Amino acid sequence: MDIQQLFAERIGGVNFGKSTAIYKFAKIKMAKDAALAERPDIELLNFGVGEPDQMAPAAIREALKQAVDDPANRGYSDNGISSFIAAAADYMSTFFDVQGLDAATQINHSIGSKPALAMLPLAFVDPGDVVLTTVPGYPVLATHAEYLGADVVKLPLTQANGFFPDLDSIDPDQARRAKLFYVNYPNNPTGAAPTANFYDQLIAFADKHNILVVQDAAYATLVYDAPPLSILGRPGGSDVAIELHSMSKSYNMTGWRLGFVAGPAPVVSAFASVKDNVDSGQFKAIQIAACQGIANRELADSIRDHYARRLRRMSEVLCEAGFDAAMPGGTFFLYTKAPTGAGSTDFANAEEATQFLIRQLSIATVPWDDAGAYVRFSATFESAGADDDERVLSELGRRLSSAALRF
Repeated sequence: MDIQQLFAERIGGVNFGKSTAIYKFAKIKMAKDAALAERPDIELLNFGVGEPDQMAPAAIREALKQAVDDPANRGYSDNGISSFIAAAADYMSTFFDVQGLDAATQINHSIGSKPALAMLPLAFVDPGDVVLTTVPGYPVLATHAEYLGADVVKLPLTQANGFFPDLDSIDPDQARRAKLFYVNYPNNPTGAAPTANFYDQLIAFADKHNILVVQDAAYATLVYDAPPLSILGRPGGSDVAIELHSMSKSYNMTGWRLGFVAGPAPVVSAFASVKDNVDSGQFKAIQIAACQGIANRELADSIRDHYARRLRRMSEVLCEAGFDAAMPGGTFFLYTKAPTGAGSTDFANAEEATQFLIRQLSIATVPWDDAGAYVRFSATFESAGADDDERVLSELGRRLSSAALRF
């Protein structure tokens, strides 16, 4: 039997598994391993982590411990339990002042944002349709749209445009054929926070061209110096957009795999129909536990403040080392132009710059070369606690300053 002849073309067909290309995160891991092997006594400063550095709040963990022993919570939850859906509606009201959502028809839970993004194209995309997506960014929806035969149009997020897509640059024919428009605000990796003006322009564009906006709000509560904002709270937003929320970043529940979608009832119904044929719902005990924190402003604000403090200090350290680093509007990422060289060594792109940082300075970061050469530093670095943060960040500054970086 020749298994190789059976692979679908969407994943490479007969060439599946034969590519010698190395994914950038694999390259980062290889470089980290090499740095640790070469300099085992030097602490690796890991600013490339994309998940929270702390545990979920105690109230949520305690609720899970109790719920897991309740026999009423055994079995499938299918499209979610009513208490979590009600808590999600309360969350939308508490944080974003989005009122009037019909929890029964306009909200549905998901096993995290990633599966939701993978499933949505199944409900909307046919071969030859166009899907608009921003880069750099999370590729899941675009990947699955391509699996289904869609043409994916990548819209660059540039500093000159505030890291928002340039709607006027979109080809009219592509806009006419488009079904979905994926955006992510607060944005990973740029850290840009949404504005009412951007959402209003996006809503008008989507309404004009009959496009569904898919707004990935995984970092929705991690906004600094401005109130959290939902596209559903803007005029007309609830008619043209579905918004995806996640417990992973806002409540340090990475790995718990829980989120929800909210938006127009027909869209949520289509998502639920696909979901029925993909999964049988998240464990009820996890949904019950999330209810203890999802609408708790104090819990979310304490997590936000943890990252805000780190990011402000990190931006100072990076600026002192020559980076053009500014406090982001949201997320726990700081996105800044990559150095062009160090001493007599030139860097052709951000990937080469980050490889130098890891291999020579034992500083791990993430490169992005999709729309210019940029480096992403994360505020989720490991330390022994708040008192130890300054030591880690000071050491970051010392190593960077010693490298004679050029910009």
